[in-house]
Amino acid sequence: MAARKPAPATGHASRSQVRIIGGSWRGRRIEFQAGPGLRPTPDRVRETLFNWLQPRLAGSRCLDLFCGSGALAIEALSRGAASATLVDVSPTVLREVRHNLERLGASAAELVAADAVAWIGAMRDRGYDIVFIDPPFGGGTAQRCLQLLASSTLLAPGARVYLECGVAETAPGLPPGWLLHREKFAGQVAYRLYLAPD
Repeated sequence: MAARKPAPATGHASRSQVRIIGGSWRGRRIEFQAGPGLRPTPDRVRETLFNWLQPRLAGSRCLDLFCGSGALAIEALSRGAASATLVDVSPTVLREVRHNLERLGASAAELVAADAVAWIGAMRDRGYDIVFIDPPFGGGTAQRCLQLLASSTLLAPGARVYLECGVAETAPGLPPGWLLHREKFAGQVAYRLYLAPD
């Protein structure tokens, strides 16, 4: 779920919820402040994604870039991921994520307030097994993230990289050695799962 800079407060901020679909927190809800910059991944898209990932989830290390509500990382933790790093540029968004993690009793999460693209370029040797990328649509951010990840040391061999884009966007070119593993479309969303080289 992508997050942009929050709009100025208007006095009556509306609240939204996302339901955790599976795992130990199945049926629990994540609450967050609704806004024009938050675009929750639809339930049926998350269900399909986690069906794709299920064989790799247990004990995995996950990275959620542009985390927004944190729904993707929290779903992964609910289903047995060992840890998750959630990156978002908005401290306000991350406060909401921290509150939800505390309410669920999740302790294996690291929250990072940073521009996701800059963070990828600065970090080294993390060994993530699963990466979620759901940036603001358009602008080439998706392509830039894939390029940076491919040239970084952040990924474990054979990592799975999930990317969510607008359906009208051209699919990003793949770095050398990467493979498109799964691809589907739902409404205005195109979502793809890539395999990084072993």
